[in-house]
Amino acid sequence: MWLLRFLPSLFIVASGIAWVNAKDDDDDSVKQSFSRYDADGSETLTVDEFQDKQLFDKTDSNQDGLMTLKEAHAAAKAGIFSGVRLPTPLSEPRRLTMGRPAPASNSSEDKIRQSPQLLNSRQVGVGRLIQLPKVTDIDGVSHDFLKVSHASKQTSNHASNQASKQANKQTRAFVVAMTGTGCPLCLKYAPTLAALEDHYSDKGVQFLFVNPNESETEQRILDAIKHHGFDGPYVRDLDNQLTQLMEVETTTEVFLLDGSGTLRYRGAVNDQYGLGYSLNQPRENYLSDAIDSLLSNKKIAIAATSAPGCEIYLPADATPRRQAEVTYHNRISRLLQTHCIDCHHEGGSAPFSLQSYDQVADFSQMISSVVRRGIMPPWFAVEPEQKQTDHELPHWANDPTLPEKDRQDLLTWISSGLTEGDPRDAPLPKQFSSEWEIGNPDLVVPIPDPVNVKADGFMDYIHQLASTPLTEDKWISAVEIRPTDPSVVHHVLVYSLEPGSNNWRGPDSDSGFLAAYAPGNSHQIYPKDHAKRLRAGTRLLIQLHYTPNGTKTLDRTRIGFRFSDSAPRHTVRNRGISNRRIKIPPNTRRHLETASHEVKADIQLLAMMPHMHLRGTAFRYELVYPNGEKTNLLEVPRYDFNWQLEYRLAEPLQIPKGSRFEISAWYDNSPENPANPDPDKEVTWGPQTHEEMMLGYLEFVLDNPEATSLVD
Repeated sequence: MWLLRFLPSLFIVASGIAWVNAKDDDDDSVKQSFSRYDADGSETLTVDEFQDKQLFDKTDSNQDGLMTLKEAHAAAKAGIFSGVRLPTPLSEPRRLTMGRPAPASNSSEDKIRQSPQLLNSRQVGVGRLIQLPKVTDIDGVSHDFLKVSHASKQTSNHASNQASKQANKQTRAFVVAMTGTGCPLCLKYAPTLAALEDHYSDKGVQFLFVNPNESETEQRILDAIKHHGFDGPYVRDLDNQLTQLMEVETTTEVFLLDGSGTLRYRGAVNDQYGLGYSLNQPRENYLSDAIDSLLSNKKIAIAATSAPGCEIYLPADATPRRQAEVTYHNRISRLLQTHCIDCHHEGGSAPFSLQSYDQVADFSQMISSVVRRGIMPPWFAVEPEQKQTDHELPHWANDPTLPEKDRQDLLTWISSGLTEGDPRDAPLPKQFSSEWEIGNPDLVVPIPDPVNVKADGFMDYIHQLASTPLTEDKWISAVEIRPTDPSVVHHVLVYSLEPGSNNWRGPDSDSGFLAAYAPGNSHQIYPKDHAKRLRAGTRLLIQLHYTPNGTKTLDRTRIGFRFSDSAPRHTVRNRGISNRRIKIPPNTRRHLETASHEVKADIQLLAMMPHMHLRGTAFRYELVYPNGEKTNLLEVPRYDFNWQLEYRLAEPLQIPKGSRFEISAWYDNSPENPANPDPDKEVTWGPQTHEEMMLGYLEFVLDNPEATSLVD
């Protein structure tokens, strides 16, 4: 900073905002900075808009509660802003930095030992079509996998029951396994691949082995094939055709395709071997679990991981793979299956289905509009400032955002005429079972009284109290909320009342929050060795919010639980941080409320979920470490009450005892807010949507299982 003293005009830059110790020729700079805070164009700033009260009071020379442009000019010339880090304007949300008390990195390049890490499957191509080309294996035999997949798909889609049994003997899935005879991890994984190939050979799974290394001799490869007992085609990919088609990263990566050529899993075989370590037995069997789920028509729980191995080099002059024309059947249908169909299917929570070409064509302009505006798929968190590489963990585990390539392909396809393409390129239809996503529950608790949902208008929250028949404590490994009619259910929140208590301590109590439902987010399966405690005699307080859709209906929501056989290593807990004393003035466009909470034990943060009502517009979670370092955990600049979204970290964040959560929430209680029930009313805390809440939920585990609470 000492160098700045020698500059003729002093600029203080913070979060992209420049204010000037101004001379006459700096007036435009001050005005430009001022206007970035003045989102409503009133030519005055309130303390809520500016956010820094101490600095605001110094600038507000006449102490009338408003900062004018003239006062900002005077403050800049007086040096009030000199050396001060200014807050970020509300219209320009902060970028996340995710700092730590000591230097640390999640990048695999910075770790000596590298194990497979979970990836966001949407961001690495899972769900796209991979048309395996005609190839010649090392024995000179030609293989046309495209014809095989077309034949397999036709049998799968149109077979009778008897023919379906015969289809099991045909190709139902393809595994493309990268391998080699030089990379140490390839050598270690070769016996595992051979065993998997043998295990699934009579279940319709075809293995294809791909070696991208030009330096390995043919004889060495033939010896390896014989030694390990590989049966499937073994291809030397000397022209990088397959390597580029699959967008391969390392020599140990495997790819699972269904019978239509849709990529369903990519990543590591398992976690037995990595860079710098070996295990006696794998803890996670990613590939076999994915194959089993695919063959059983179940959702693949882990659809993408990194695959520690020897990174693959592609020469700069490698022939790029030809991009096929984007059509509905070869691209858009799979894109919609990946990002949209979970809600937009017959009987789903969305108002219309997108399962056929005609349906998509009918709604194509609406699709284009909501995608361009960033409304769909629903996700409102700002991405971290540091752009992540392919070798780093994604920041969020459940981010449904369209990757840029998917977004551009969808918008271009719509604008260029909705080309349908060849039906033979279509994916296998996505099946939606009426069964539970978590598997058969060990306990199902329905709401005691069915709810009559009216055809139109507005419905207040409904609260019901349900008993559980438990006579001993149980550990919840998975929980799911299933409405009878999801088309009218806005959200469901489930809280637990302590045994023997008739008093609920509120949504911000340490153990009260249990589960949530919102469209597209109906269940939670906890990681291995993680579970929530459900105490004997617990009663459930169930909050239901319905949105009438034009037709009277009846709903009887159920909550299903799966239990662990034993106590977990990590007990999952929830807490809400709130401010129950909020007062939102009438006719105020941007009002700020805050709350904080100090952590009394070492924890690992798993997820966050902000909650406000109809006037809520923005939400922020920040963390202050014991050493004073401050970092932004979650930035939601466009909060939408219609989506009660949870933001789940891809990797738990270690938070030491003595850290402090600080949460901020902004409200629009003005006539400009079309959802505002009454802009002339001062709004305070209350459970109904015409009232307001300021609540930041945390999901976490305690490092010390003996610690009972964040507030101990």
